[in-house]
Amino acid sequence: MNGFFNIGKPARMSSAAVVAVMRRLTGEKRTGHAGTLDPEAAGVLPIMTGKATRLFDYLVDKEKEYEAVCAFGIATDTQDATGTAVETGTNYPDLDTVKEKARELTGEVRQRPSMYSAIKVGGKPLYARARKGETVEVPERTVIIHSIEVLGEEEDHGVRLRVKCGKGTYIRTLCDDLGKKCGCPAHMRSLLRTRSGAFSLETALSLDEARALAAEGKLTERMMAPDAPLQHLRAVEIPDRWKKQANAGGKIPAKDLAEDVPEEENLRAYLDGQFQGILHRNGEMLVWKMHY
Repeated sequence: MNGFFNIGKPARMSSAAVVAVMRRLTGEKRTGHAGTLDPEAAGVLPIMTGKATRLFDYLVDKEKEYEAVCAFGIATDTQDATGTAVETGTNYPDLDTVKEKARELTGEVRQRPSMYSAIKVGGKPLYARARKGETVEVPERTVIIHSIEVLGEEEDHGVRLRVKCGKGTYIRTLCDDLGKKCGCPAHMRSLLRTRSGAFSLETALSLDEARALAAEGKLTERMMAPDAPLQHLRAVEIPDRWKKQANAGGKIPAKDLAEDVPEEENLRAYLDGQFQGILHRNGEMLVWKMHY
């Protein structure tokens, strides 16, 4: 199997465990995921199988959408509901205050994630260091938060948020920061990823559905073509006269396909309508970055 599956990961299951299930169902050893979700989080988890695993670097995973519940009154060491309380408070903000402070957390934002995040320092994930009792300075990082929509109140001083953001954003850190902005400690109670690039929750396949389809021999019916998540890249059709060259992974003159392509732009390449891989310009030639 060569393609992508849009899987809806259940809460309290690791991304690696989902990959293991899909590896068994597809029988394809080359299986991986794009964009890790914390075990406690649920939602969209793109799964790559076969040759499609080589397309990971060309996926649009910069734009993601989440629904989260930010719970006011308690801040935790993990910045989510699994952690230990490190601060409490009762200065609960009203929705107008939450909306006002949320606007201050959009755009380019500096975040300092929890010690229990997967960010690596010195080659080791921070959470691994934290479990050993180590304490290190967590580096700040710049992330892009496009918008934060306040959807309404939840029980026990919770507020439901819809967040559209760029790659690398920690929603639990956003909840912690929002609590600080509002003057009341907060943590992330729950998280649902509703979109990751071209993959949306509306079309996601549950693991139970995947198991049922596999038992019927119909799992491939829900597999996305390798080029399906690559529609953000310009498509070019390789002329027949360059067919032999293309099949051998050779260079192709840029003027014959797309002379105006900037050096850094990647292209979806097709031959007789069939996806061949990723080309990019190098001087006067188009060379293969990934030959499918």
